[in-house]
Amino acid sequence: MGRRKQGDQGPDQVVQGALGRALYAADDEAEDALDTGASLLAADAGQWPAVGRALLRRAEGLVRQTWERGWQPADVVRTVRRSAPEDPRRVRLVIDLIAAEARRYGPGTLDARRLAQLRELGADVWWGSDDRFLEELGGRESLDRFTLAGSLLELLRLLFRLPKIEPVGPVPGEAARPVPASASPDEPRMLNRIRGLLAKAEATDYPEEAEALTGKAQQLMARHSIDEALLAAGVAPGHAELPSACRIGVDPPYEATKALLLDAVAEANRCRAVWSGELGFSTVVGFEADLEAVELLHTSLLVQATAAMNRAEARQRSAGRKRTKTFRQSFLIAYASRIRQRLTAATEQVVSESTSEFGDRMLPALAARDVAVADTTERMFPATTRHAIRGARDAQGRQEGTSAADRATLRDHRG
Repeated sequence: MGRRKQGDQGPDQVVQGALGRALYAADDEAEDALDTGASLLAADAGQWPAVGRALLRRAEGLVRQTWERGWQPADVVRTVRRSAPEDPRRVRLVIDLIAAEARRYGPGTLDARRLAQLRELGADVWWGSDDRFLEELGGRESLDRFTLAGSLLELLRLLFRLPKIEPVGPVPGEAARPVPASASPDEPRMLNRIRGLLAKAEATDYPEEAEALTGKAQQLMARHSIDEALLAAGVAPGHAELPSACRIGVDPPYEATKALLLDAVAEANRCRAVWSGELGFSTVVGFEADLEAVELLHTSLLVQATAAMNRAEARQRSAGRKRTKTFRQSFLIAYASRIRQRLTAATEQVVSESTSEFGDRMLPALAARDVAVADTTERMFPATTRHAIRGARDAQGRQEGTSAADRATLRDHRG
């Protein structure tokens, strides 16, 4: 009986052999394994279309496994970008694989947050057919067969090795989480108004105008949050809204100080933030209306803080003083600390004012939501630790950061 030659293997066997080498090789053998796998995939030009179809099918399975391990599309793309910040091609490739995998889900089986991430990433199937996937991909990236195969195998190895993390939403294919019964029909219009105000605050060069615009946005957020709490308190038993979670990227440099700012915003918005520094994100737990506020406000404050820090450094340079990493870290730590103080004070003020308007029923409604968020956070992260952030040794940086936070005052913040 004759043995089947390697060259006679079908595309499925070729892909299986290449992936077996690439995915399971030890770290010190990975480079050789990837080269061998790429050679197997690219060896037969005539099989290239069928190999592409088989490889794409296996890649979709690996993407699906990342969802089952708790990852979201934005998390995966962020991790891929962090793995090779100088190689944008890898990000384009993983978005293509995410788009291919998303084809399998019907209407109503993807939750709103995942759909929004897919739209933001531009995860669309652009190639003509799966048989033409590798050919068209190689043309787009200007890569030969071997190099393209190696790039894909390296990416799939990364996806295969992603750890299991706490999920923050349903696995694709399950029924999408329904809109909470307490949700206001005016919510999209309200959030668009808030986004518009914060965008103007970030764009202006005048601190007073930014303060006024941000203050108005906070008034809308505060009222919206209180309305949601009161509506939820009146929902029939068994239909009450439950806390959920989202992930917010915390990018270098100065990740720890940026996570500190996010924690301050989350706490003021009746949410809890848990930072996973090694993975590049914080998980924020809270009710949907409050999570939306945290995302919007944190993004805006980070933009304002960065602009203020750059202006402070320019002033220091014009005065002949060289600014350092210590200055920037001190600035951001002081900024986050001052923002926390001001948001806390604003929260207390709005609670007091709203209690006068709504009476005794408001405080129990807010307290119940606080307890629910704390319980959910404890269930998701039973073993969190606290870490002190060191490095605020630059007195000028601390002063500038505090002053910038003062200019970003958020009046009438939350309830």
